[in-house]
Amino acid sequence: MIDLRLKIDDVPIDNPSIVRLRSHAVDSEYDALLIDRDQESQTFDLAGYSLRVHCGPETDLDGDVLLLVPGRKSAHRLVRSRSRHNTFLVTEQCDQLCVMCSQPPKKYHADLFDQFTVAATLAPENARITISGGEPLLHKGRLFQFLLAAVKARPDISFHVLTNGQFFEPGDSTVMDEIGRDRVLWGIPLYAPYAGLHDSIVGKSGAFETLSLNLTALMRAGAAVELRTVVLQQNWDVLPQLANYVSTRLPFIDVWAIMQLENIGYGRMNWAHSFKDTSLDFGRLRTAINLAIGRGIQTLLYNFPLCSVPPGYRHLAPGTISDWKNKFLEQCSGCSLRSTCGGFFEWYKADQGFGGLSPQ
Repeated sequence: MIDLRLKIDDVPIDNPSIVRLRSHAVDSEYDALLIDRDQESQTFDLAGYSLRVHCGPETDLDGDVLLLVPGRKSAHRLVRSRSRHNTFLVTEQCDQLCVMCSQPPKKYHADLFDQFTVAATLAPENARITISGGEPLLHKGRLFQFLLAAVKARPDISFHVLTNGQFFEPGDSTVMDEIGRDRVLWGIPLYAPYAGLHDSIVGKSGAFETLSLNLTALMRAGAAVELRTVVLQQNWDVLPQLANYVSTRLPFIDVWAIMQLENIGYGRMNWAHSFKDTSLDFGRLRTAINLAIGRGIQTLLYNFPLCSVPPGYRHLAPGTISDWKNKFLEQCSGCSLRSTCGGFFEWYKADQGFGGLSPQ
C-alpha cells in the first residue's frame, strides 16, 4: 500500500498551503526545489524555508503536489505525478448512510476548495482527477466554482466526480455548459430498480425518487454519467430487473459499472450479510450483464479479480482498484493473468472473501 500521507518537519505557515515538489527546476510560485537528500529524507526549498519530507531517496517526488496544514507533521499527497489514481476528498459530510460506504461520514466540514483549485492547476498534463467524499454536492456552489476555475486554468485536465446524485437541479445545466460537458464524468450509484430496496441500501427515504428525477435532468443537460451498482446480497435477486430498468429508463448513460464490495468502513461492518461471493455464483450477474449489453449499454465490472470472473466475461473487468490501495495475494505470484488483473483491496481478507479463486 502506498501511503498518501508523508511525514514532514514543522513548516512556518498560518493557513493550509499547496506546494509542488520539484527535483531540477521551478515553474511556479508554488514549487519547492530539492536541495538535499539522504537515506531518510528529502529536503526542499520552500520560499526560503526548508521543507523536510521523511522518505528515502528511492521515492520519486518530482511533480507531486502536497497539502500542508499548520501544526501537522504530515502532508497530504494530493497528486502523485506518476499515477493515474489521484483523488481529492473534498468533504466527509454526507446525507446518506449506505451499507457499503468505505468512507463513513463525519459531522464537520473543512472548506479546502481554494487549495484544491491550486492543486488541480499543478497536476501533470492531461490528468484526470477524481472528486470524492462524503457527498461533494453538499457544497455544490463551492464545487462548481472549483471546477470552473480548474478547467479554465487547465484546458487539458478532466474530472470524475463521485456523487449520490441527490442535489442536481435543472438550473445546474447552465454551469455544466460553462464547465464543459466533456470535462466531467459524473459517477452516480443506483442499487435497485425500485424505491424500497434502493432507499434501504442508502439509508435515506425518498432517495430513489429524487435520484430518478435528477438522472432525467442530467440526461436533458447532456451530462456524461457513469452509473455505479455495488453487488450485494441485498440486491442480488433483482440484478436482472435492474439491468432492464437501466437499459429502458437510462439508455443515455455512458457506462454501467457493476462493482464488488470493499471491505472497509461500513462495508466491513456489514460484510457478513452484504458481501456476495460472485466467484461461486455468477448467475444473476451474468443475466444482468447479458441483458444490458444486448440492449447496447456499455457494462463493466469494477473491483473484480479476474479469476473470480468466468473466462467469457473477463474482458469486461479492467483493473480499477487505485494503485495506492491494491494488492495481490501469495497465490497470485504465478498467475498468467496478473499483468492485466486489478488484484484486491489492501484490506481484503482472504478468509472472508472469494471462495472460488484459482490462479490461471
